[in-house]
Amino acid sequence: MLLAELQYFPPIIFFKASYKETYIYLDQYEPYLKMSFRNRCLIAGANGIISLSIPLEKGRDQRARMNEVRISYLEDWQSRHLKSIKSAYNRSPFFDHYKDDMQSLFTKKFELLMDWNLHCLSWVKEKIAWPAEIRLTEFQQQASVSGAGEDIRNLVLPKNYAQHIPLQYRQVFEEKRGFFPNLSILDLLFNTGKEAGNLLKNSGNG
Repeated sequence: MLLAELQYFPPIIFFKASYKETYIYLDQYEPYLKMSFRNRCLIAGANGIISLSIPLEKGRDQRARMNEVRISYLEDWQSRHLKSIKSAYNRSPFFDHYKDDMQSLFTKKFELLMDWNLHCLSWVKEKIAWPAEIRLTEFQQQASVSGAGEDIRNLVLPKNYAQHIPLQYRQVFEEKRGFFPNLSILDLLFNTGKEAGNLLKNSGNG
């Protein structure tokens, strides 16, 4: 069992560390933390790493719990994110296989960041055959009284994600830009397709 935070298309290291777990508990009661992957993900474009950030009501400095954080739709961020993803991966080996599903995914709107992240995570779970069962913490103190398992909340952040042991695979712009480790799971999926699950399964814990 692992205890983790709810992230937006989490980095590969998250799945690498959790692929062989039976249960993943996601903390819905924790205070929102800025400068994290809760509302952002990293992908690789022709000119380097692109950070996709979801705008939030009251901005990123709010003090709400994760299950209270609301997404702002004052700007059409979903279209912008989808356009960036298409631009970054339209030449990847498997993007065509997933592009229609991805297009449909980004037509859904959720008020809460938590619900959007769960929606995206469930989509990824299906595509990579991630065996772990996703559960939400049921009360605020569950994290401290659960006893068993490992707490990986805030282990991987935008400031340190590249320091974790990477999973190696071929990236679209690798010859031009070099290999970028531990990007969003989308990078692994679009570059390796159904093999993504086997790569994660055989990679060991992160």
